[in-house]
Amino acid sequence: MITGEPLTAVFSSSLLEASKRPLVMGILNVTPDSFSDGGCHNGPAEALAHAQQMIAEGADILDVGGESTRPGATPVAAGEELSRVLPVLERIKDLGVLISIDTYKASVARAAVAAGAHIINDVWGLQKDPDMAAVVAEANVPVIMMHNRTEADPALDILSELDRFFERSLKLAEAAGIPSHHQILDPGFGFGKTLEQNYQVLQNFSALKKWERPVLAGASRKRMVGHVLNVETEERLFGSLSVHVLALQAGAQIVRAHDVKPHADAVRIVQAMKEMGGRYAE
Repeated sequence: MITGEPLTAVFSSSLLEASKRPLVMGILNVTPDSFSDGGCHNGPAEALAHAQQMIAEGADILDVGGESTRPGATPVAAGEELSRVLPVLERIKDLGVLISIDTYKASVARAAVAAGAHIINDVWGLQKDPDMAAVVAEANVPVIMMHNRTEADPALDILSELDRFFERSLKLAEAAGIPSHHQILDPGFGFGKTLEQNYQVLQNFSALKKWERPVLAGASRKRMVGHVLNVETEERLFGSLSVHVLALQAGAQIVRAHDVKPHADAVRIVQAMKEMGGRYAE
C-alpha cells in the first residue's frame, strides 16, 4: 500500500513517485455478469469485504467497475451503473488506497470522482464518450486510456493500430488540458484482438515506453491465458502471473489483477531483481 503521501498528491509529478515500484490494481467488479467474478461482490457489504481483503494482500489501487466489458456483455445505462458503484464507493473511499472507476461514460466518471474515486479507467481511451476528456481535465485526476476495438481483425497490424489509437487518445487528452503526468496507457489485452495479436503486443510490450507514459498490463484470467493453457477462468492464476511478470520486465508500471497477493509478491521479486541484480550488471 502507498504510504507517506496524501492520496491526492501521489500523481503530482510521477505515477510511481510515492511507491518506487510498480503498483498492483485489485479488480472490484460490482456486476452480475463479469466474465470471472460476476455476482461475487455486487453488494456493498460483499464489495467492502473483498476490498479489505485485497488491501490486506497488497493492493495499491482498487478498480471499481459497474458494467461488464466482456465480449457479448449487455450494455448498462448510466443510471444503473451508478446505482451499482456509488454505494460501494461510499463504503471504500476511506480505506487508505487509491480508487479507480472503470467506466467509459463521462457522467459516471464525474459522479464517481465526486464520490471519492481518484482515477478514471476508460476502456475506450477517451474515444467513446465525447465528454470524457473534459470530465477528466475538470476533475484533475489521472486517466487510464486503454486500446479497444469493436471486433478483432486478424489481418490488422496490431502494433501500428496501437500507435494510431494512442496518438488519437493523447491528442484528445492534450486538447482537453489533461497534463501528461495524469496520462496512463493500457494496450488492452483481450479487447478487440486475436489470440496471436495479444501475444504480439506482449512480445513488443517494451515498445510502449516510447510514449513516455506509465503503462498498465491487465491480462488477469483472460482468454489469452485460458486458450493457451486450455483451462477455465478459475485455473488461470499462474498463466496470468506469467503474462504480468513478462510485462513488468518489459516496463509495465501497473498490473491489474483479480488475485492480489500473488501479484504483489511477483512485483516485489521483479523489483528486487532490478534493484539488487542491477548492482552487478556490466
